[in-house]
Amino acid sequence: MDYLVFLIPLLPLIAAAIIGFGILFNRINGKKDEPISASVSKNAITLSCLIALGLLVTDLYGINPNYITLGKWLDSGNFVVELNFITTGFSVIAAALFSVILVIIARFSINYIHAESGFHRFFFVLCLFSSGMLLLILSGNAISTFIGWEIAGLCSYLLISFAYDRPTAAINATRVFVTNRIGDAGFILGIALSFYYAGTTNWLSLNEIAKDLPTPTATVISLCFVVAAIAKSAQLPFTPWLARAMEGPTPSSAVFYGAVMIHAGIFLVILLRPIIELAPLTMAVLVVIGFFTAVYSVIVGLTQTDTKSSLCFAISGQLGLMFLECGLGLWELASWHLCAHAMVRNYQVLTAPSLLRYVYGNPMKPVASAIADKRWLYIASLQRFWLDPIADRTLVKPIYGLGHDLDRFDKNIIDRAMGAPVSSNYTISSLTQLEKNMDKDIRDGIHIEFVRGSGIVGKFFEWIANIMSWFEDRLVLRGIGMDTVDIGRKLGQIANTFEQLILKPRYLVLFVFIVLMIAASI
Repeated sequence: MDYLVFLIPLLPLIAAAIIGFGILFNRINGKKDEPISASVSKNAITLSCLIALGLLVTDLYGINPNYITLGKWLDSGNFVVELNFITTGFSVIAAALFSVILVIIARFSINYIHAESGFHRFFFVLCLFSSGMLLLILSGNAISTFIGWEIAGLCSYLLISFAYDRPTAAINATRVFVTNRIGDAGFILGIALSFYYAGTTNWLSLNEIAKDLPTPTATVISLCFVVAAIAKSAQLPFTPWLARAMEGPTPSSAVFYGAVMIHAGIFLVILLRPIIELAPLTMAVLVVIGFFTAVYSVIVGLTQTDTKSSLCFAISGQLGLMFLECGLGLWELASWHLCAHAMVRNYQVLTAPSLLRYVYGNPMKPVASAIADKRWLYIASLQRFWLDPIADRTLVKPIYGLGHDLDRFDKNIIDRAMGAPVSSNYTISSLTQLEKNMDKDIRDGIHIEFVRGSGIVGKFFEWIANIMSWFEDRLVLRGIGMDTVDIGRKLGQIANTFEQLILKPRYLVLFVFIVLMIAASI
């Protein structure tokens, strides 16, 4: 049965291609063609589920090898990426469980999304997500896992913005997408460091080689992957994105943030158990992050006034407990916790729209007195401890800023080097005007302070500029031009600009990664 493992992610991908090309060429359109999209999706995901269950049965009987290799995907020098799949252990259990949940979601969605304008689009994204998620679970190497990781993230964006004509949906989808890219940066860095220090990107090989790695190296590699896991599973400080992600339809909320994708982070941590156990610092990070996320989610969840918000904080709280269990070395408990939680949350999110009918006539419990009696705690809980604006300022805006800087670098440096014209919109008009005013003051004999520096570097260049200004005054008296002071002033301005840039959060994050890499190499 193990030789059919590649069909588990492939079948939903084929279904997505059929629906996608049908939409593209107008072969599938409108309410009359809904049965086509529904049957293609349901049949493909069901077949994938049956193969996954068969793989689980053969694994329980001890028939399967550790992994199966179908060939090489990339071979460049020492860098070899194989097309391989894990066929034993927790990966097979998770694949079987998630495929069953995906079948349930597919069948539930047929009636729930019926007559919606985005019916075909929904099932296209659902099939694509199923393929990416099952590839993530079963892939035997970090490269293929990352591809599945990114496919799942893209599908998440598409379904959060399912009602793209509503500004709130588009804004929330973009916010979630940008926040999760921070975790992706950690994943990519983890892949690079794994190949650099261990010479492999295969999960099983990396876990086997881990015992030969020094503790600092194992710590840096594991921390990179843990950052990716924390972002994907909505742990602090990334927790706010989960509430925004509930903007999509109920089936997408269930499959993404109740049962399947939200568990990708904790799955990655369990997959990397051997290397994480060799890094005490990483274990401590898991304990701290998991504990504080669980406490935060419990407090905030008690004061939420809508069903989906209450569920999303219940989900992040339970995931925090899973991270805590992994940090304490309770790996088996975390595995069982993941499976049980996925099933329960899938049911709860799917039945959320019917909650009012279930509780009609039953008195609702008031807010716990431990929170209601403390005004500051109650207000902080209602505001979700202001974590959303804090995360926006410290995590999202720096990413936007970094993208803006890269765009300016591309337009002003790369395009100019390639001979492309630079738009006049990017000229620094304010600085030019300032220089003109300063030159006028100098010609009028007015003594001005050319540079006001801050920090060691800024003060150093301020001192140099003042010396140059003094020297220029003597040169002017002797009839010599003003070129010398211009050099000092420009040096001071460059120093200030450089110092302001390196103090921005996005560049501080890059410096932290560089320091970690240097520490690992030492």
